[in-house]
Amino acid sequence: MNRIEKVLQNDDSAYIYFVKIFKTFVIFLSFYLFSILEKNSIHEILDKEIFTTSKYYQFSIASMSFYFVTSILFIQNKTYRFNFISFMKEDLIIIFFSQILIFSVYFLMNKIFIIDLGYLYLLIFLLINLFITKKLFNIIYNYMINNDIIHKNIMLVGNYKDIIFFIKNKKEKINIFKCCIVNDLSNLNKSLIRSEIKMPVFSQDEDVRSILEYHELGQIWVLENNPKDTEKLIMNIIKFSVDILIVDLVSKANVLSQNLLYDKFEFRKYEISKFYGPNLLLKILLDKILSIIFLLCATPILLVSALMIIIEDGFPIIFSQDRTGWDGRRFKIFKLRTLIKKKFDKTIQVTTDDQRKLKCGSFIRRYSIDEIPQLFNVLFGDMSIVGPRPHPVELDIKYSKLFINYLKRHKCNPGLTGWAQVNGLRGFYTDSKMKKRMEHDLWYLNNWSILLDLYIIFKTFYSIFKYKGD
Repeated sequence: MNRIEKVLQNDDSAYIYFVKIFKTFVIFLSFYLFSILEKNSIHEILDKEIFTTSKYYQFSIASMSFYFVTSILFIQNKTYRFNFISFMKEDLIIIFFSQILIFSVYFLMNKIFIIDLGYLYLLIFLLINLFITKKLFNIIYNYMINNDIIHKNIMLVGNYKDIIFFIKNKKEKINIFKCCIVNDLSNLNKSLIRSEIKMPVFSQDEDVRSILEYHELGQIWVLENNPKDTEKLIMNIIKFSVDILIVDLVSKANVLSQNLLYDKFEFRKYEISKFYGPNLLLKILLDKILSIIFLLCATPILLVSALMIIIEDGFPIIFSQDRTGWDGRRFKIFKLRTLIKKKFDKTIQVTTDDQRKLKCGSFIRRYSIDEIPQLFNVLFGDMSIVGPRPHPVELDIKYSKLFINYLKRHKCNPGLTGWAQVNGLRGFYTDSKMKKRMEHDLWYLNNWSILLDLYIIFKTFYSIFKYKGD
C-alpha cells in the first residue's frame, strides 16, 4: 500500500494543511502580480523592486500571515470539503476579517492606506485566484481517489442485515469496501448473500490474516448493534496490525461531532495507528532526505565492502529475502551478502562464531555495513529509517503464534534501526529476547514522534561502534 494513502488513512488533515499552505502562497502571489500589473506591463513581472516599494507590500505580508495563522489554528473539519460553502467559510470570511484587522492596526499606528478602486480590484483578483485554487485542489483530490492513490481499502464486519443497511448508505468514494465478514453467515443462504452484497464474503472462522494481506486492507470497520457481540468480534482481529473503527448503528448521530460517517453514523477509534496525517508525511520526507544523504556518505564504504566480497567469494554482492512490512505486506529486503554461497535454513540465526560467515563478513556485520543497502528499501517506500526491525517471514509466523500482540509490530513501516536495537536488543535472539524486542517495538508504536525518531537515529550511531557484532 502506498504510504501516501496511509498519510490520509484516518482523516484528510495532511491534505487540508497542504491546501492552506498553498493558498497562503496564492495570496502572496496575487498581491505580487497585482502590484506590478496595476501600473506596469507584463514584461516587468520579474522586477521585485516594483512590488517591495508599492503600497501593497506590507499589506500583503500582513494579509498572508493572518490567513495562514487563522486557517491553521482554527481547522475544525478533518475531512476535505468540496462545496462552495466551505470556500465561503475558509476563505471569504477569513479574508474579510483580516482586512478589518489590518485596517484597525493601520489606524492605531497612524498609518494611512487609501481604499480606492485599485484596492477593490485587488480583493476581487485575490478571491478569484483563491476560488480557482479551491477548484484545482478539488480536481486533484478526485483524481487521487479515482486512481486509487488515496483510497481506503476497508473490510466490513457485522451481521448480514447491518452490512446491507450500511452499504446502501455509502456516499464517499474514498472509502472502498473490498470484502466483509458476515457473522451469521452459517445460518444463511451463502450464494444469495454473496450475490446481494457483491463483494467477497467470509465467515468469522476464516483465516483473517490471509484476507487482510490478499485484499491489501488498511482498515476494518466493525458495525455495532450489540456491544457484547462487538467484543467477541474484535478479539479475533485485534491481534493484527490493521486499524479498527467501531461504527455505531444504533445511537442517534450528533451532527456537530467530528466522528461521523456519511453524516449519519457515529464511530470511535478502537485500535488506530499513530502513523498518519502531517506527522507521517514529515516522517516520509525525513526518510527520503536522510536515506539520500546516508547513501551518498556511505558509497565509498559500500564499494570497498562489495570489492571484498567479490574477491573472497565472487558474485552476488547483494542478498535479498522476503520480509514483512506495513499491514503484513511482503517485500524484498536488501543486504550485503556476508555468508558463503550455500543453501541454509533461513530460520537459523547468525552467531558470532558462525562457520557460514565470510572472512570479511565479520567486519561488515560488526559495523552494520551489511544493512546499508536497505537505504534503497527506504527510498522505495518499503521501509523507514526508524521502525521495528523486519524479521524473516518464517520467524514472523513462529512468533505470532507464541505472542498474541506480535503482529501489531506491523502498524508502520519496518525500520533500518529501532527502539529495541538502540536499547541493546539486536543480533542473536532467544524467545525471551524476542518478547522483549516486541515489547520495545510496541512501546515505540504507542509513543512515536518525529523527535523520538531523531533521538533513535543519533543513538544508533553510538550503538554501532559499541556493538561487538554477531
